[in-house]
Amino acid sequence: MMVPVALLLLGALTAVVGPRRLARADWTDREPVVALWVWQCVVAAVLLCCALSMTLSAAAAWQAVRGQVFATAPSGVVDAYALGTTGPWAAATAVALACAGLWSGAMLVREILRARAGRSRRRAELLHRAPLLPGEEPADGRLVVLEGDRPEAWWLPGAAPRLVVTTAALRRLKGRRLDAVLAHEQGHAQARHDWLLHCSAALAGGFPQIPVFAAFRDEMHRLVELAADDMASRRHGRLTTALALVELNEDRGVFGPGPTPHAHVPQRVDRLLTAPDRLPARHRLRLTATAALVPVIPVLVALVPSLRALG
Repeated sequence: MMVPVALLLLGALTAVVGPRRLARADWTDREPVVALWVWQCVVAAVLLCCALSMTLSAAAAWQAVRGQVFATAPSGVVDAYALGTTGPWAAATAVALACAGLWSGAMLVREILRARAGRSRRRAELLHRAPLLPGEEPADGRLVVLEGDRPEAWWLPGAAPRLVVTTAALRRLKGRRLDAVLAHEQGHAQARHDWLLHCSAALAGGFPQIPVFAAFRDEMHRLVELAADDMASRRHGRLTTALALVELNEDRGVFGPGPTPHAHVPQRVDRLLTAPDRLPARHRLRLTATAALVPVIPVLVALVPSLRALG
């Protein structure tokens, strides 16, 4: 039975070729939302290859699993998979992939718990620094202004989301530039970028030796910022958004020669000022549809023996 092996090889090929093709593409910075979708499809295809290979390996190793997987399939379909010709590697493969799946789930749960704990700490600090007035109830999307010497703005997700701005940011950013910063943070909230960051961090943290997951995490952090920049620039203009980024970060040394934690900000400003036009709608649609087909390929590979038997 070669289908599980073929699925694992397909997953490895996708994990190697997908990031390389995306790294060489010249459209990802122009269309970060499409690039986010393509990355998710590539990673989904890799995970789906592993899941299907685990299922078929378990069906080959244990009769009980085989009965569940092929419960409604004709006998000819079961024979087409040659489940009785496998060696002891089938059970080992199924157990290894199942352990990897459980480990992925555990890493995701750990990442979610860490995020919740961090949000709880920041929410408690926020409540301490900006307490509710007597009779005031927490409301979704509430704008909170904090006293602070550093210009900052961030979105705090959760059951009652908060958009937080410091007084230094209000003093420095005026008019549409402040609106652009707020639109950037609202773009993160509307697209639920926090979930993308949590999932990518869980995969990269659980499997640090697998390059595709590390690249997925790094690209998610970069692309969500570009996508939020585009949302703000479409509402308030590229120049306004770029100037708002400069004014918000100029005191952090990000525009100096040395490396900083916010070294991506100069690239974001240059992109806003010099980025070419968006891709045509037909091109974007073609990229989106092509990416959606990537996770379908493992399903078709897994169904090849049954399709031959029924054909």
